[in-house]
Amino acid sequence: MFRRILELAINDITLRHCTIANKSRSTRPKLFFNTLTMAKSNTGGSTIKPQNYNYFLVLDFEATCSKGRYIKPQEIIEFPVLKVSGVTFETESTFHQYVEPQVHKELSPFCTELTGIIQEMVDGQPNITETLQKLDVWMKNEGLLEPGVRSVFVTCGDWDLKTMLPNQSAYFGFTYAEYLKHWINIKKPFCESLGFYPKGMMPMLSQLKVEHEGRHHSGIDDSKNIAQILKQIALRGYVFKETGSL
Repeated sequence: MFRRILELAINDITLRHCTIANKSRSTRPKLFFNTLTMAKSNTGGSTIKPQNYNYFLVLDFEATCSKGRYIKPQEIIEFPVLKVSGVTFETESTFHQYVEPQVHKELSPFCTELTGIIQEMVDGQPNITETLQKLDVWMKNEGLLEPGVRSVFVTCGDWDLKTMLPNQSAYFGFTYAEYLKHWINIKKPFCESLGFYPKGMMPMLSQLKVEHEGRHHSGIDDSKNIAQILKQIALRGYVFKETGSL
């Protein structure tokens, strides 16, 4: 009984936090990204407000793993990024790279079952530092590093950019670009918009009545689904802001 009361109290606190945060949006300073007209969705005529960012970069890592034990170091094996317009919320370009692990080179059966990534998909692929270099070239080619262009990464949770990439960077001793140190955890805008904090991607899709696309725990497919969540929240009139940084 005590545990149930505690759970109800936690849920009430979470809901109040979302409600307060939702109300506070009306007091935000003037937006950096101005448009003369608001974008209209091609479904239902919903209105998307001008955003703080020109582009949202949706990212979802997959990493080495093993059933029942912790792998150290855990290494990124799939690195997808979707470039999503801050006006239409449609995907304009995609960066997608499988990454060869350097320590635990052989993927576990559990990892393959979970992610759908087989050994042949990572063998001979760029390592993490080479992948980051390729990402930087893509960012430049897409005009994302031009002066005045504002972009931010979007993840489902804080793990990708708060834990996974920093841990791998610390283990191997490489540095990476500042733009990968700022992000939006999509769960927080979802909470502010819908009034409760979600456990993960699948509950968000269900609540927003968006059909799941592809394979869960495929990095590229999860990124596509997160992009749909991003769009649906935008269609509710939400204006996104950074939620995490290093």
